[in-house]
Amino acid sequence: MSNKVKVAIIGSGNIGTDLMIKVLRTSELLEMGAMVGVDPKSDGLARAERMGVATTAEGIEGLQKMDVWDDIKVVFDATSAYAHKIHSDVCQKAGKVIVDLTPAAIGPYTVPVVNMEAHLDEPNVNMVTCGGQATIPIVAAVSRVAKVHYGEIVASISSKSAGPGTRANIDEFTETTSRAIEKVGGAGKGKAIIILNPAEPPLLMRDTVFTLSDMADEKEVEASIEQMVKDVQSYVPGYRLKQKVQFERFGSNNPLTIPGYGEFEGLKTSVFLEVEGAAHYLPAYAGNLDIMTSAALGTGEKIAELKFGAAA
Repeated sequence: MSNKVKVAIIGSGNIGTDLMIKVLRTSELLEMGAMVGVDPKSDGLARAERMGVATTAEGIEGLQKMDVWDDIKVVFDATSAYAHKIHSDVCQKAGKVIVDLTPAAIGPYTVPVVNMEAHLDEPNVNMVTCGGQATIPIVAAVSRVAKVHYGEIVASISSKSAGPGTRANIDEFTETTSRAIEKVGGAGKGKAIIILNPAEPPLLMRDTVFTLSDMADEKEVEASIEQMVKDVQSYVPGYRLKQKVQFERFGSNNPLTIPGYGEFEGLKTSVFLEVEGAAHYLPAYAGNLDIMTSAALGTGEKIAELKFGAAA
């Protein structure tokens, strides 16, 4: 008898397919119950069928008709912010926990190394965005040492790793990530920018994090950031600092003038990150997808273990 929790994935695109392969190959707590899409010719559905996973190309309606529907406890949504609102209503009425990989943010923002355990009883948890998963831990690492007044992140991803879903959600990406920098990262004000890099050969995901905080011991801030990087590496091995953390101090004699903010006195911290994917389904340069699916998998496993009693 398997003690794994059955799950379904809605969305047979890049993110959904990568997540499916992670569940099949690496999870000791989750078991694939169904792969759901709307395009019967999608590679994700074809791959699921080859791997012995039940499929439907009729969306959430098709999933509800499947025999496995009653056994599914957790549903991962890798579609779009618009579609997620419908999926969330259906799943919550059926008593299923939904892990949201879209920027819809109906449920609380969840970043595994920062606040995952606080939301394990929620019916809907939101994985923020790829940029958020990569950068919010760094903002939070600074926040636990000194009060962060402003946090800004720039996420640069290969244009080849940005599928139709990512491109359709650009506005939601910036809005959701900015809010999560504040609510999860602890910044007083957050700002997010995403860049689709068309370079050939494709570059790995790069993220830059800037924080403006109260004055603090630079060694303490650096140690907090380095520990946070190690924590993220526990589920995203390709997550790393690209170079040493950089600091600038601004006092009353040399304040930093910020348009729309005014004069700032305190510590500016600059962090440069690189994310290499595990290449379970997509190339290693698609670290933006890998960090989302890895974070979702980790969240789903915690829910399965603590809410439904799954055990390895």
